[in-house]
Amino acid sequence: MASVMRFDDLPHTEHAHEFVGAEYGDVPFSIILVHAAAGVGPRLHRHPYPEVFVVESGEARFQLGDDTLVVRGGQIVVGPANVPHGFTNTGTEPLRLTAIHGAAAFDTEWLLEPDAAWASKPKG
Repeated sequence: MASVMRFDDLPHTEHAHEFVGAEYGDVPFSIILVHAAAGVGPRLHRHPYPEVFVVESGEARFQLGDDTLVVRGGQIVVGPANVPHGFTNTGTEPLRLTAIHGAAAFDTEWLLEPDAAWASKPKG
């Protein structure tokens, strides 16, 4: 059976909306719909599964392990499992990207300190 929901019916912060696959049956991935202002992004963290970032518009500086790269709308970034990563909107316009997590629920290890603005919250 199909599920349809509005973005604003998902758990969200001022920076992102979260879809947790496990909350919608046997969906083996989760996504974060990012809409971050200039200068904003999650601190360094990692996941025990891969994450794919589909950058729709804007510009961001990504850190992936020891690499730093600048990406723009129309590009895709692949973050391997267990590789520390984070990004910051380095443009002047909102950054819009979809972060696809290769798991039915989020499993995030914050490497410096938890980032309350970006930490996934249980649906409630």
